[in-house]
Amino acid sequence: MARINDNFLKLQAGYLFPEIARRVTAFTEANPDAAKNLIRCGIGDVTEPVPEATRKAMHDAIDELGNRDTFRGYGPEQGYEFLRDAIVENQFVGLGIEADEIFVSDGSKCDSGNILDIFGPGNKIAITDPVYPVYVDTNVMIGNTGAANEDGSFEGLVYMPCNAANEFVPAIPEEKVDLIYLCYPNNPTGTATTREQLQAWVDYALKNKAIILYDAAYESFIQEEDVPHSIFEIEGARECAIEFRSFSKIAGFTGVRCAFVVIPKTLMGQKAGGTPHSIHSLWSRRHSTKFNGASYPVQRGAAAIFTDEGKAEVAELIKHYMGNAKLLREACEEIGLTVFGGVNAPYVWVACPEGTDSWGMFDRMLNEANVVITPGAGFGAAGEGYFRISSFNSRANVEEVCKRVKQQLG
Repeated sequence: MARINDNFLKLQAGYLFPEIARRVTAFTEANPDAAKNLIRCGIGDVTEPVPEATRKAMHDAIDELGNRDTFRGYGPEQGYEFLRDAIVENQFVGLGIEADEIFVSDGSKCDSGNILDIFGPGNKIAITDPVYPVYVDTNVMIGNTGAANEDGSFEGLVYMPCNAANEFVPAIPEEKVDLIYLCYPNNPTGTATTREQLQAWVDYALKNKAIILYDAAYESFIQEEDVPHSIFEIEGARECAIEFRSFSKIAGFTGVRCAFVVIPKTLMGQKAGGTPHSIHSLWSRRHSTKFNGASYPVQRGAAAIFTDEGKAEVAELIKHYMGNAKLLREACEEIGLTVFGGVNAPYVWVACPEGTDSWGMFDRMLNEANVVITPGAGFGAAGEGYFRISSFNSRANVEEVCKRVKQQLG
């Protein structure tokens, strides 16, 4: 009989979002009439159409594939030059990033899990709490943790609590760690970090020869000037950081699928004997071995985001979603709830009313207001007592959610 990977058995009852889907399905089956009015503000999925510039570029690319003279088969695994060049020219000008340090993929969720393939056993791993569940679960799957504790945390991980007292930016660990997961603007709390705060993390990583896994999937939503869009804006980051970026939220690519990883050639890891080795070369080999590249039409569509037309359309999408976030934030504040986020990110992080835990808040909003939110406890023990509202929705739906929130919680 084939032996399974027992590490999967350490995982808890279900990944957060499938568990939300299960509860919503049970509700809709039991309440078909109420289900007709259900508004989903849970999973961070976009709702607005893909920009016209992107759609046109993808149509043109499809037409190319229909002509023998312009047909393309396998493309470069790391991504086509036209997209990698456009990324550097539009998002990393002056930061020392080169096109061959960009690796195009089909999603940053995949990348943030797959990156563990190139890191060996025995690394001490630091993870914020609350946290995007993929960071934790993929470490469990690969065998980097022990068993789960009663609160859902896993032995072997260094948890860094994020709360109102530290403005949801964790304290620098007192102990030495090897891999550090940071996500800013943050999912789920919607909060951001300043350059000074991020510099402290880079300084720590350089001192301890650690590597920061920096998820910047929501950088395009940043509104305030002192919030860095990339960790590579910080001095020294090229020697200690990997950055994950995505087109999912900036241009509605959640179903189209395209993202990229930035790995500087100056970034080093350590071999078993203690000598340094290029992280860039390891990821390039892994990427080429296990991935055949994002599709040509999708990459053409992604590159179109950086045209004048594409930039204008993306700006309108960001304006729409951040306008939604402002309405949600103000609605919660109006009834006296403590609110975070929603300023530099499309998520609003709200403290539950006294006496209600986060899953209780989820059930209450689902059954009484017919609104799907995300319970904070699903993001880790430190998320208990909070819930997340996503601003990815139509303006009409968000206005209705604001109305229902005031009715149910006011």
